[in-house]
Amino acid sequence: MGNGASMQAPEHDSPRLSFASPQALEAFGAQVAQVLGAGEAVCLFGRLGAGKSTLARGLVRALTRPDQDVPSPTFTLMQTYQSADFPLAHFDLYRLKRLEEAFEIGLDEALDVGAVVVEWSERLEGALPPDRLDVRLEIADDGGRLATLCGHGLWTGREYDLLRSPRD
Repeated sequence: MGNGASMQAPEHDSPRLSFASPQALEAFGAQVAQVLGAGEAVCLFGRLGAGKSTLARGLVRALTRPDQDVPSPTFTLMQTYQSADFPLAHFDLYRLKRLEEAFEIGLDEALDVGAVVVEWSERLEGALPPDRLDVRLEIADDGGRLATLCGHGLWTGREYDLLRSPRD
């Protein structure tokens, strides 16, 4: 894999990627953006510091512009952007207390009109969007990041397309 990413043996038939640097993880976010469509979600899982915001930043910048300011929406809960093809909503659900709050702040509406990237998707367990790519991030022993991919709905099987090197 290019950009400092490497593939490891799949776990439970899910592709698992290794990223040596934050730049490699951000480049992977850009790669995901190239195949993301309206009505689809990228759901990010992982503990604090695992790389969720870094991956989301790469995804947002690939769909908007390379110098796009992408603050973590930890306090605003949602940030919206306009890509060339559809609106993109970036959610950070860390502060949510109840599952219903995600829908109160517009998750369903965002999926109706565009795509979403969701940090702290653990907060949606039991109500995750049907057409989504789950990315479970971990901190590796060497300080890099590991990502396990799993597609659902329209994403089923498409996660394997991301194993190819990013396009120039």
